[in-house]
Amino acid sequence: MNDHEKYLLKLYITGHTPRSERAIKNLRRICEEDLSGHYEMRVIDILEQPQLAEDEKILATPTLIKALPPPLRRIIGDLSDSEKVLLGLDLLVQSHPSLQGK
Repeated sequence: MNDHEKYLLKLYITGHTPRSERAIKNLRRICEEDLSGHYEMRVIDILEQPQLAEDEKILATPTLIKALPPPLRRIIGDLSDSEKVLLGLDLLVQSHPSLQGK
């Protein structure tokens, strides 16, 4: 990741449920540990903004979408398994050079 590259992460939740709160907490932890400030995180409550969820074709929550940089990636769940989240978002390659190109 170069110094100017930022990740745009959108987390879609349904209300302030324990599962939603856990997903927000897990995403914040992952961002702080693995993206060191090179990210913008948006939390979107589909109860408050249903049109955004419809536009993104959100079928389940919590859903995390990595909008930038391409390619777009999405993960469904509370994001408790950091390694799966990093792999799913193509972020693990950034912190583990031995995995690049595989």
